[in-house]
Amino acid sequence: RAAEWQLDQPAWSGRLRITAKGSTAFIKLEDKTSGELFAQAPVEQFPGIAVESVTDSSRYFVIRIEDGNGRRAFIGVGFVDRGDAFDFNVALQDHFKWVKQQSELARQAQNLEQGPKLDLGFKEGQTIKLNIANMKKKEGATGNPRPRPAGPGGLSLLPPPPGGKSGSGERLASLPTPTQLPGTPITDSLLSWPQPTAAPAADVWGDFAKASG
Repeated sequence: RAAEWQLDQPAWSGRLRITAKGSTAFIKLEDKTSGELFAQAPVEQFPGIAVESVTDSSRYFVIRIEDGNGRRAFIGVGFVDRGDAFDFNVALQDHFKWVKQQSELARQAQNLEQGPKLDLGFKEGQTIKLNIANMKKKEGATGNPRPRPAGPGGLSLLPPPPGGKSGSGERLASLPTPTQLPGTPITDSLLSWPQPTAAPAADVWGDFAKASG
């Protein structure tokens, strides 16, 4: 209880600083003019035995100071302003929150290193197959013929027949007049082609037979 202390006659007054080295925080009591160290309390855990709050005030604490030679002592410290006492608490909480985060990150990294590693490299003799759309076929390759474009109404348009006689000497018949399917508009401009003209009765070699030499 801070009420049991001689608050009107403190044994020492000065400034308080909190520093950190690694995971340990140090509460340093220094001379407010020269900065000379009066005492320090290493804190390895908070809340813990190194820093404890009193039961009757939020501005007073008990800290465990050490001289570096193994000697320890518990002393009471207090702040004139309540805001300084609040900052004292927050500084310690922030430090050990950071220590906890660093410990969790280190543990996660260790678990990843110990876990099985994913090998994405190719084994000897291993191959992969790539299927690229719209790739042109090699010349001479067999495959399904390319479908002809469909005309209006789903009708396939054929190219016009060649004129003259076929290779066997027979005349190619002209295309019949297209029949209009129900509900399918057919225009003359789409399905009407020029009719093949009859070959002349003369010899197919024409003027080539008359050429000299």
